Amino acid sequence: MIVDLNVDAGESFGPYAIGEDAALFAVVTSANLACGFHAGDPGTIRVAVARAVGAGVAIGAHPGLPDRVGFGRRALLLTAQEAYDDTLYQLGALDAFVRAAGVRLHHLKPHGALQTIVAERDPAVADAIIAATASYDAALPIIAIAGSELAAAAARARHPMVLEGFPDRGYGGDGLLLPRRHAAAIVHDPALAAARAVAMVRDHVVVADDGTRLAIAPATLCIHGDNATALATARAVRSALELAGIAVQAF
Repeated sequence: MIVDLNVDAGESFGPYAIGEDAALFAVVTSANLACGFHAGDPGTIRVAVARAVGAGVAIGAHPGLPDRVGFGRRALLLTAQEAYDDTLYQLGALDAFVRAAGVRLHHLKPHGALQTIVAERDPAVADAIIAATASYDAALPIIAIAGSELAAAAARARHPMVLEGFPDRGYGGDGLLLPRRHAAAIVHDPALAAARAVAMVRDHVVVADDGTRLAIAPATLCIHGDNATALATARAVRSALELAGIAVQAF
């Protein structure tokens, strides 16, 4: 059994620090770095890339909605063309720093509401995100939630896709993540998140908020770097995975 452990990172902006990137990079195997829309700026991107390279962590692009105040988690009206343009723009911005650091971009994972709300409501937006990624690099894998519109769009386009599980997020009975406003949206207990991670990978199951046992087979697990317990959760998840005989490495 093998699984990747990824973290959403590089999400500071100017003097405002969010997340413990350096410490998290010592635990995870891949990182999704903000590209300047929902968070990040040129200096933050450069530092995050350097830290990831130094830690041997695979680097992915984490494009989001142009909404720093809402951290990319508020739904915005977005046309398919805007989704295409914004995704391509952010890919290029991050990849400039990745190439300058002498490494290659590993994957793309849409951030926040771009995937969980906007693309979920409008399949044309999901198709546009895939099309932008493919136009940049047809072999660049995209991380998607199983059963989501983004996953369906990747399947339609036959684009490389990696399915993701979320030990630190609550699921609804429909198999999708609970909205952030829901009381059970965030799993704050590192031990509980760790147990859920093992169940996802070893047993291919996650229990939804309503008690439904959902089938899941993730190749990567996500830790949200902006959560207050992110570092403790990442450490607990990795330890539990390894104790269960599950190898942790970038996909």
